[in-house]
Amino acid sequence: MRREWRLRHRADFQRVRQDGRTLRQHPLMVSLTTNPTGQNRYGFIVSKQIGNAVTRNRVRRRLREVIRQLHPQLKHGFDVVFIARAGIAEQPFADVQRIVIELTRRANLLQESIS
Repeated sequence: MRREWRLRHRADFQRVRQDGRTLRQHPLMVSLTTNPTGQNRYGFIVSKQIGNAVTRNRVRRRLREVIRQLHPQLKHGFDVVFIARAGIAEQPFADVQRIVIELTRRANLLQESIS
């Protein structure tokens, strides 16, 4: 994922979690709020409850890949934080992709319909 698309600072994560709205769909949560940059920035939170480092990194890689593919169809000007919940590591990639698309649709981030 491109560097300018990433949330990297603790203050940004806190601002999104405190000021943004949160949507849930097992096993993933998404928090989002507008940002002043005019482009989307994404952050991923995968706690140690998910598994060991290998498992957590696999979950992050899957989420980043889904967002990389989905980014051109998303509205711009948002900071989005994805929070992985227990059970996401066992989900196949297609299910993770479906869940992310559903959450972005519910958050009204999609510019056009994706099937």
